[in-house]
Amino acid sequence: QVQLVESGGGLVQAGGSLRLSCAASGRTFSTYVMAWFRQAPGKEREFVARISWSGGSTYYAESVKGRFTISRDNAKNSVYLQMNSLKAEDTAVYYCAAVSSCSGYGCYEASRYNYWGQGTQVTVGS
Repeated sequence: QVQLVESGGGLVQAGGSLRLSCAASGRTFSTYVMAWFRQAPGKEREFVARISWSGGSTYYAESVKGRFTISRDNAKNSVYLQMNSLKAEDTAVYYCAAVSSCSGYGCYEASRYNYWGQGTQVTVGS
């Protein structure tokens, strides 16, 4: 029902900023909980941020609080991740994900999400 395509990744120096975009297709986009996950080589996929379908509730991993901001524009069928003060450890492939509903700890588990984009590479130089 939902197709996701990420964009906006690239190479930046430490301290720089990037804005990732996730374009969604499907009439039911606005009803989905959206999230960003990331995965670095040799590491498990980890939760980064999520936002409710209304945009009124957001949650961030402790490692990115104060630096990253997730937002969505349902009119444009898009979700964004503004990343500031980037660090070398932020280097990873970033994935956009969606699920029709979730609650509790399940909202932060990759296995709970059933729609995924193909990922966009973010590389932060030291």
